[in-house]
Amino acid sequence: MSEIPRLLALKVDVDTYRGTCEGVPRLVELLKKYGAQATFLFSLGPDHTGRAIRRVFRPGFVGKVKRTSVVEHYGIRTLLYGTLLPGPDIGRRCADLLRSVAADGFETGIHTWDHIKWQDGVEHADEAWTRRQMRLAVDRYAEVFGTPALTHGAAGWQMNRHAMRLTQRLGFDYCSDGRGEFPYYPVQNGEIIGCPQLPTTLPTLDELIGVDGLDSVNVADHLLALTADCDRATQVYAARRTRRHAARHRLRAAARRLEGASIRTGCNPLDIRCARPHCLAAMRDAAVRDSRAQRQFDGARPGISRRRAAA
Repeated sequence: MSEIPRLLALKVDVDTYRGTCEGVPRLVELLKKYGAQATFLFSLGPDHTGRAIRRVFRPGFVGKVKRTSVVEHYGIRTLLYGTLLPGPDIGRRCADLLRSVAADGFETGIHTWDHIKWQDGVEHADEAWTRRQMRLAVDRYAEVFGTPALTHGAAGWQMNRHAMRLTQRLGFDYCSDGRGEFPYYPVQNGEIIGCPQLPTTLPTLDELIGVDGLDSVNVADHLLALTADCDRATQVYAARRTRRHAARHRLRAAARRLEGASIRTGCNPLDIRCARPHCLAAMRDAAVRDSRAQRQFDGARPGISRRRAAA
């Protein structure tokens, strides 16, 4: 039996106006320096980060704030957007920057329209609310890039059944809307959603730092060690761009050592010459060569073609 190729797919969830203006260009520069690929998922509407203050009474929120230093992470101005300051329209103000990311050869897609509104509201939202939020993002993406969006990664990994159905109806090739272990087709109340999901498989830096002795010095080693899972051919890591310098040195350290990690590719048709992060589209194509993922793709929908499964 041939050895299963391994890929590390890097998705960049861009949450805020500051993260878009300052963080994205620096991350693009870093990825280009090391010849790594990634999928950038953009917030395309207003930045209302300040409204997250309503989460203060949620279990675990205060602890996370203490561990990750929210003021340093986001910046004072960002924390006032949507409350004392009007939320800047990210897609409109940053259109040229967003297009430049695609022009540099990176895959782009939709993260959300209004990050805070989606993450806090989608769970109990009805079909009309959900459709409007997704349509706003889809229309803005087309306005900015001149082409339809082909992928979507939900803010905060939050979805509802209406959103799942819309991933198929809006014509996405695939999505990365949740967390899990392997690619799959969602099933909602017995209905198979014909848009494959490539879930995030690894924890984010803000979930790791401050837990079990992990800090900004050793978190990169820990994260790379998690990719050594011999039973999994593909891993998806979500980097969250919220501020200018967020984890830049940690990402640099990871990029330097990926070739030595136990993430192997061998995917000649994809022209991936070493075990570096790749975009979600490459992971999607490689997933059908993973026997375990293949069974999930083909078994989810009777009669589905291999070509559709890879789309």
